[in-house]
Amino acid sequence: MTVGVALNASDARNQVDASVELAREAADAGLGSAWFGQTFGADSPQLAALVGREVPGLQVGTSAIPVFGRHPLLVSSQAQTAQAATHGRYHLGLALGTKLLTEGGFGLPFERPIARLREFLTALRQLTQTGTADFRGELLTAVTPVPARVPGAEAGVPLLVAAMGPQSLRVSGELADGILPYLAGPRALETHIVPALTAAAQAAGRPAPRVVALVHGVVTDDVEAVREKATGQLAFYEQIPSYARVIEQSGGRRASDVAVIGDEKTVAAEVRRYRDAGATEVVFAGTEIAGEDDRRRTWTLLGDLAAT
Repeated sequence: MTVGVALNASDARNQVDASVELAREAADAGLGSAWFGQTFGADSPQLAALVGREVPGLQVGTSAIPVFGRHPLLVSSQAQTAQAATHGRYHLGLALGTKLLTEGGFGLPFERPIARLREFLTALRQLTQTGTADFRGELLTAVTPVPARVPGAEAGVPLLVAAMGPQSLRVSGELADGILPYLAGPRALETHIVPALTAAAQAAGRPAPRVVALVHGVVTDDVEAVREKATGQLAFYEQIPSYARVIEQSGGRRASDVAVIGDEKTVAAEVRRYRDAGATEVVFAGTEIAGEDDRRRTWTLLGDLAAT
């Protein structure tokens, strides 16, 4: 089972330099992958390409680029370039995004997100697999009058989606290589997410999809204080219907209820629960929440689990 971490160096003096340093530390700890979020700051595919280039052997990924405000032709260029730079170790994650950031940031109406996701994935898969596209949909057009292949990325780019709801899971099962659920606990994975995704993939005649579970968690002895801090940091997600639903499906009321916070034994047991619920990979996010000592302690445990 691959175990990785989401790297967050947005407060560093130089985010690229700090990300490379953290990635080296993750690789030395035995972790298999490093993932980068996408907001309005650093360009995550470029950051992943630079880190993957500097840290050979480490898988790198984006989790996740919103489809609103982007175009498949441009995202394909970014992803293929990252794939060539890392010699096949880059994984592209896409997301629907949120109404708040889409309309507030881009000034775009957050309309028909599932239809947009379907068209985006259809065009993007053509581009990353063949280097060409001839797609004309209701919401998107992606046509290549000249080739769009990046030499060195001929093997294609794994496409993952931050999907958790029934409709996005159906589209992901049909068109993507897997999903990147976040704040979805083992109960939600086992009873709602994995069955829906697997059924959609089977109906489309596609291989079993990857389930890369992003888990907010850390190894610490100061459990109560860290969970209180996580409650404040994660409260934003409780305002988003898709996250609120999956938190409830996981048996939680607040987003922090599904965070994995505790000693080594507690965290190791929860990682195994994710695996048993259908996760093919586990990626821990927010490991910096309790300070550097606990972050390193967490990475050591996760590296040990990756080796078993």
